[in-house]
Amino acid sequence: MIKAIIHQEPYVTEISSETNSLIADEPVIHGGKATGMTPMELLASSLAACTCITLRMYASRKQWDVQSIETHIDIESKSTQTVFKRNIFFNGTLSKEQTERLLDIANHCPVHKLLTNTIIINTSIND
Repeated sequence: MIKAIIHQEPYVTEISSETNSLIADEPVIHGGKATGMTPMELLASSLAACTCITLRMYASRKQWDVQSIETHIDIESKSTQTVFKRNIFFNGTLSKEQTERLLDIANHCPVHKLLTNTIIINTSIND
């Protein structure tokens, strides 16, 4: 379970799991203090992190020469559609076939699958 709590200070939100915590905030130009990532940045970071972790697990299992994996995410929201632009960079020696396989694997990371499926949010108050 993830818990988020905001007190009187505008926008500064404490987020915690059972083992970790972080701060979400808004930029100063929007009234925040820029003490943490914005909620949209946190969403993008979930996809970026999951992509890197999934690719690292696969490349390591295959013993491929991948020194580092870097994933960039940009989100473009339109009135009826949201587009995640993901760009992946590999530092290592990979063939074209290996790179194509890693692209396929990236599209199967758990967060990617979650974001490309139908999402239903059930909300309750004081439950």
